[in-house]
Amino acid sequence: MTIFTFGSINADHFYRLPRLPQPGETLACSDYSTGLGGKGANQSVAAARAGARVVHIGAVGPDGVWMRARMVELGVDCTHVATLDVPSGHAIINVEEGGENSIVIFAGANRALSLAQLEAALAQAEAGDVLLLQNETNLTTDAARVAQEQGLFVIYSAAPFDAGAVREIVPFISLLLVNEGEARELRRAMGLPEGPIRTADMVTTRGAKGAIWETRGGATFTVPAMKVATKDTTGAGDTFAGYLATGLSEGMEPNDAMRLASVAAGLKVTRAGTADAIPARAEVDAFLNAQ
Repeated sequence: MTIFTFGSINADHFYRLPRLPQPGETLACSDYSTGLGGKGANQSVAAARAGARVVHIGAVGPDGVWMRARMVELGVDCTHVATLDVPSGHAIINVEEGGENSIVIFAGANRALSLAQLEAALAQAEAGDVLLLQNETNLTTDAARVAQEQGLFVIYSAAPFDAGAVREIVPFISLLLVNEGEARELRRAMGLPEGPIRTADMVTTRGAKGAIWETRGGATFTVPAMKVATKDTTGAGDTFAGYLATGLSEGMEPNDAMRLASVAAGLKVTRAGTADAIPARAEVDAFLNAQ
């Protein structure tokens, strides 16, 4: 079984600050670094680090060839990552001392892939494979529709959150991933009460409170979060998504797959960075086996 990810590839620019700036305020950072990121790349790397076979679908510009190469080094098949004549995507990430962040994204090549390129890549998938999606590319709903028609299990992270995009894509997905804030916005935008959204299973990550899986039929599964010293929360949700997809592709029950993903995300937040800071499966299994 293969996990396909159609998602963003960004150059992440990290600025460590004593606190996040207020409107109109200028702050001096204590540290600056760059690295591979983007929700799509992070999720692909997480799934690969978890042991899955991962094929990434996406695009970079000529300035982003190094990102494609780094993804390959981290175990991701980048045959379907195109190099287009536009700038690569990038992100400006401010991280305060407690690990919380504030992020600004430039989409660039992430929104320049053609439908023909997307369909050619998905033609390589087989029924039963997994497709991971996020909101940092164009053609997201097209990808979900094509994947559903081919019998793939479609997992969609509704971030950056856009209520209209969620309404459009929900009929074509198998599992919706949101955080608590996104879940509240989604229910408000769709006029829904608390509980499952009925059109797809939904996993809500709740930070220090762990995560909850609500099936469209009303069943729920919950897992606690690890108690850790947080250094950087950037990429934690993507780590969770990649590990969750891998666990499900291995045939794990929902609560076991969520436990695997929760531990991986917990280990990630103890480290600064994004894709390069995602833990390997051996580290996650060692922690689980010690419990």
